[in-house]
Amino acid sequence: MNILRNLFGARTPAQRDMDPHLAAAALLVEAALVDGVYVNIESDMIAEILLDAFNLDAATVDELIAEGETLAEEAVDSYSFTRHVKKLPMESRVSVVEGLYRVALSDGERSDEEDAFIRHVASLLYVDDVARAGARQRAEARRTA
Repeated sequence: MNILRNLFGARTPAQRDMDPHLAAAALLVEAALVDGVYVNIESDMIAEILLDAFNLDAATVDELIAEGETLAEEAVDSYSFTRHVKKLPMESRVSVVEGLYRVALSDGERSDEEDAFIRHVASLLYVDDVARAGARQRAEARRTA
């Protein structure tokens, strides 16, 4: 058995059992990275989303973002995070999808790649098209408010 472990390597951080909030933070960072640019406004938006959606304190949010950034950079797929976020109630999963849209819109530019990423993640979280569209509309309304 050790031979197989050595051959295939240890489990990556994204594969271990993780806090759903950390997995959500990593997904939010991935959304920011989709367009190839990760700017401060996106990081600030991620912090705001985590504070609002999960009612966490600022120190916890800072830790989640730092670890989420590392995990997102090492990740090979979104499933490694969505499988943990699925542990959250549906309302929280829809909030994560809304957060993905808020991050995508925070830099003032919307890309087809970001939209495709969010649709993919929403489907992995079992958030249906109606709930996803509502999340997008709320994110757009918050941006213009």
